[in-house]
Amino acid sequence: MKIATVATGGIGGFLAVRLTEAGHQVATIARGRHLAAIRADGLKLSAHDGEHLVAPWMATDDTGEVGAVDAIIFGVKCSGLEAAAELCRPMLGDDTIVIPFLNGVEASDRLAQILPERNVGNGVAFISTTIAEPGLISQTGEFNRFVFAERDSTPSGRVDALRAAINDAGSVAPPTDDIERELWTKFVLFSAVSGVTAGARCTIGDIMASQPLSATFQTIVAETAALGRKRGVALPDSVEADTWAFAQGLPAPMRASTAVDLEHGNPLEVDWISGAVARLSAEAGLAAPVNATIHALLSPFSAGKAPRG
Repeated sequence: MKIATVATGGIGGFLAVRLTEAGHQVATIARGRHLAAIRADGLKLSAHDGEHLVAPWMATDDTGEVGAVDAIIFGVKCSGLEAAAELCRPMLGDDTIVIPFLNGVEASDRLAQILPERNVGNGVAFISTTIAEPGLISQTGEFNRFVFAERDSTPSGRVDALRAAINDAGSVAPPTDDIERELWTKFVLFSAVSGVTAGARCTIGDIMASQPLSATFQTIVAETAALGRKRGVALPDSVEADTWAFAQGLPAPMRASTAVDLEHGNPLEVDWISGAVARLSAEAGLAAPVNATIHALLSPFSAGKAPRG
């Protein structure tokens, strides 16, 4: 397959390495020092199974050089979606599918307002990766699961082809009959992990050791799950209990990317996480006071500045 990664950050870079190793033609879209390093020395991955180095089919910041591809793996920060979506246009053929792997639950709808809807799918990634340095992607932990589908979850050959490519490359891409359920099941967890670890400047271990933080976490879970159900998402009745049980098994030092970005003074995706729960709940006639409070507390840092102290 011909596949492009827009952009080649943690998720795109991980899959670019795996898919290139499996023999696919991967165009890595990057910029600045990261692009220069890929061009000079290849794209490196430090993963649970060792060190990997590939020379992608293309490394460029000009998508007009790439031409039409079979699939675009779309993994950018939520605030960068519009600009990155425009970069996809020169790489779209009639049957190209763009799979968004972003935090939150609105990426597919936002993409479909910019790109032809026939080219837009939906997806959710379960993996912890980051750009450790220019040209190097670092993976934390062994899990790497990518769930994606057409926007309406109907079976399609282009989804099957990309799923087979990712599975054959050694990652996990299971089928799903309800991508919205998959997306919201993760969002129920992530909204709480993000909200509490960033809002309280703490770790999962701190949450488990504190009754007030544990209660706050579980309230966020309940608010987000209630919103999903109100919007017609077929979340399991047990999703709140299942999410809390899963959270108790997470590594104690773990924090959400939101907390890490806050510490480093980077822009935050809070408008698309806690802020989205608050905003969408208000539109649906629901109350989400804890998500709204987390959003209010983090909003001063949404454009990127480190908190005092």
